[in-house]
Amino acid sequence: MPIFRPRVSVASVCAGALTLSGFAVAGVLAAQPAAAADPAGYQNVRINEVTSSNNDTVELYNAGSASVSISGWKMSDDSFSPQSFSPSASTIPAGGFVTFNSPKGLGDADKLVIYTPGGTVVDRVEWATDKAKPAMARCGGDGTGAWVTTTTAATFGAANAAGCPSSIPAASRVRINEVTSDGSDTVELYNGGTSAVSVGSWKYVDGDTSHSAATISSSSPSATSIPAGGYVTFNSTIGLGDNDSVFLLDSSGNTIDSVTWATDGAKPSDERCANGSGWFQTATTATFGGANSCTGSGGGTGGGTGQLLGGGGALTSGCTPEAPTGTGSSPAGTLAWPGGLDVTIADNVCAFITSTGPEGRDLSGLAFDPANPSVLWAAKNKNWLFKLVKSSGKWIPDPSWSATGKQLHFTGGTGQPDTEGLTVGANGHVYVTSERDNAANTVPKDTIMEFNPAAAGSTLTPLHQWDMTSQFPQLNTGSSADANLGFEGVGYVPDSWLTANGWKDPLTGAAYNPANYPLHGSGLFFAGLEWDGTLHVYGLNSDGTFTTFGAVATGKASVMDVLFDAGTQRVIAICDNTCGETHTLLKVDASGVIVPDVTYTNPAVMPIDNLEGFALAPTATCVNGFREAVWSDDGIYGFGAGTSSSGHALYSGTFPC
Repeated sequence: MPIFRPRVSVASVCAGALTLSGFAVAGVLAAQPAAAADPAGYQNVRINEVTSSNNDTVELYNAGSASVSISGWKMSDDSFSPQSFSPSASTIPAGGFVTFNSPKGLGDADKLVIYTPGGTVVDRVEWATDKAKPAMARCGGDGTGAWVTTTTAATFGAANAAGCPSSIPAASRVRINEVTSDGSDTVELYNGGTSAVSVGSWKYVDGDTSHSAATISSSSPSATSIPAGGYVTFNSTIGLGDNDSVFLLDSSGNTIDSVTWATDGAKPSDERCANGSGWFQTATTATFGGANSCTGSGGGTGGGTGQLLGGGGALTSGCTPEAPTGTGSSPAGTLAWPGGLDVTIADNVCAFITSTGPEGRDLSGLAFDPANPSVLWAAKNKNWLFKLVKSSGKWIPDPSWSATGKQLHFTGGTGQPDTEGLTVGANGHVYVTSERDNAANTVPKDTIMEFNPAAAGSTLTPLHQWDMTSQFPQLNTGSSADANLGFEGVGYVPDSWLTANGWKDPLTGAAYNPANYPLHGSGLFFAGLEWDGTLHVYGLNSDGTFTTFGAVATGKASVMDVLFDAGTQRVIAICDNTCGETHTLLKVDASGVIVPDVTYTNPAVMPIDNLEGFALAPTATCVNGFREAVWSDDGIYGFGAGTSSSGHALYSGTFPC
């Protein structure tokens, strides 16, 4: 399928400018004698943050799916031999952090190398003068991002968010894409950028610290540049073995990328999956000079970068993309996407054509089923509900439920709800918002409807329907455009979160007590209003009435989707290109009010479209410290008609656990 290439993944991507004249380290960082066996999962441990001031602190991050023992590990810099250090814990949990202070100090321009007890190099980072002040940190994803100098060193022991700039060095778009240790010892580089990159003076070195770096131009075949979207391969002149690494350095000595593998992990090869962007895994067939086959499993660590890979399928006749409208800027203080920046197209072309939407457009709200994370619910404008399941890496309509979706109606089986947002309640029912009746689209009809997805038949009618239209007279102007600015998203928020975080009930002025509202169930519903970006909080009562708890400001001009994420313990409000493709996480503050906490952009490689749906998989699905994030395109426009993304509605990426 077409693949969007991000800027980062789970590799060592280092910034800085240490001169290569100081890189030959024989006699300083001598190869270590054999010792204890390397602990399971050591390849998943990454240096994540380091400072050469403030007690010379180092942070390690475990990007794997299992804990890793670091007992007996050592570190060195560019002037002292490996030394023991005292970490804050002897084991790093999956997705967790460990910090320590360098036993010998770190300099203004220095190098940090981490070893297992057996002397295997785990990871390394180098920096030029003052580049580690206040800190060098991976930005764009813990364990995955590019190395940049931050504005604050206050994130040791926690995620690298504060102080991370949104841009990364252009050289980071070049990635190690495939490597083999089968005797030919071939390395493949991939350029995911939009212009050629000169690499003739770049160097590489393996995990043996007695080896000096070799230039790419002196290797065979010699290479001087990589075209945009292209590959360069060369055979290592320093040899590659089992339990080894490759570190790629630019002409100034900055570490650009790395991969580490265990015994036989690079035989026949170790390759990124997806090509140019994903984790490394052992391949069944080497594919040097071309896209990776991704037919193996397991392997080492590493990440990727890049842009759109062309060559998508042709559009089905009648499937017409709708160009995005309403592009605006991001809120002040917006941070870069915190997850991996790998993004793939995750649906078949023109997969959501219906009788009321023959052009195939308008997939909007998304929600993972908390009781079954292999199910993704999707609302399509013009009254359709889809149950999606994975097939060959794509989200497709579940044929056992309905291969073409089920049509939704208002109470009484009438009308054509303009279905925009959805969420799954504690009872397993799907709650869908509508902002108008498409059969009379100049009149607002802001409702939340409850559907039982287990009901038989090709159409569904609400078990309950709550109509809040009268609360929004500003939408009732006789204009279809104004009527289309109502409830765009909805999220179910459990009472347990509201009470545990001390939410103050706006109706009483005291701490929220669910028992005061005996008919509302076990949570409240936050409906996002596209008109002004506010969230409107409701208790939906079993007798068909509702309780209004007021509005929550998101700091955005609009809201397109809403969800409660148990992993981050936040309510998340989504805005499309109207607000710069952003996700605002909201919390309960010390005074008991729900307020914005932090705002993130989309991964940089994604199109600037009307991306109106967003869902995060539950943390139970986490693999290697990440879980799936899915976006939906309301206009299936991608990067425009004629591109490989045109006609596709779903994009899949990753978010930290």
